[in-house]
Amino acid sequence: MTIDRHQLRGHAAMLCANMLWGLMSPAAKLVMGGAIVTPLLMTDCRIAGAALLFWLLSAFLPTEHVPGGDLLRLAGAGMLGIVFNQGCFIFGVGFTSPGEASIITTTMPMWVMVLAALILKEPVTLKKAGGIIVGAAGALILVFGSGSRHTVTGSNPLLGDILVFCAQFSYALYLTLYRNFIRRYSLVTLMKWMFLFAACAVLPFSIPTILSTAWHELSRFEIWGIVYVVAGGTFLSYICVMAGQKVLRPTLVGMYNYVQPVVASAVGICLGLDSFTPSKIVAVVLIFAGVWLVTVSKALPQDSAKR
Repeated sequence: MTIDRHQLRGHAAMLCANMLWGLMSPAAKLVMGGAIVTPLLMTDCRIAGAALLFWLLSAFLPTEHVPGGDLLRLAGAGMLGIVFNQGCFIFGVGFTSPGEASIITTTMPMWVMVLAALILKEPVTLKKAGGIIVGAAGALILVFGSGSRHTVTGSNPLLGDILVFCAQFSYALYLTLYRNFIRRYSLVTLMKWMFLFAACAVLPFSIPTILSTAWHELSRFEIWGIVYVVAGGTFLSYICVMAGQKVLRPTLVGMYNYVQPVVASAVGICLGLDSFTPSKIVAVVLIFAGVWLVTVSKALPQDSAKR
């Protein structure tokens, strides 16, 4: 199998997106560690800030007409891919331990594979299933290799685990259901409407918190942390995800989820919060070997014809 230029750009886009998400975790922890910005408020900043940036960007680009029926579909995409995904994960981590949440996130590519088989009739091959297992093994090695993650417990682990699972399932459902629909419009048109609908869904419940927050007490580092979460971890990352989603199969898009613990581990080593061990090399090799196996697995007939 040969990977054409569009496929390579798709892989590069997904790699960049998950690297941005991996870097977002320490930035968000820095901001929320100050006790001024809560997880809910951070989610609001991500969604509303990205919506504003996408609408500003759209002002400099040709306008695309979106019929009412497609606007409803974009509203559904915003709920699954943004509100439920981000909201359930943030609240879930608050109830359970970060370690358990990290483990549950490794199930997302599996759900994408199952849903793609049921909805898109994408074949489940030995290579694809093996790639997901190999990649998950690498991610789990990184998760369990960081002992500090398992010293934190949650107030309601069962509820937290369920919410984190719902976040992964919601995003997997979004990748599958909207796989073909997103090809109708440009990247910016899709994102500006999805984030607008997502912002309209969450902001009404957060206005009292937004107004009562002591924004003037934020430090310079916390402000720059919010800027990165909004501009890098949300705006740029979703641009990359949409670019990758337009050309790559849903299962392959989901596989790049395993890159995030690699980035998080690398950042931890650079900051002196983690140590470099041979097991981490094995984990990285397993993760990218898993991505390669899914890449070379059998695709849908129409996908194969485009290569």
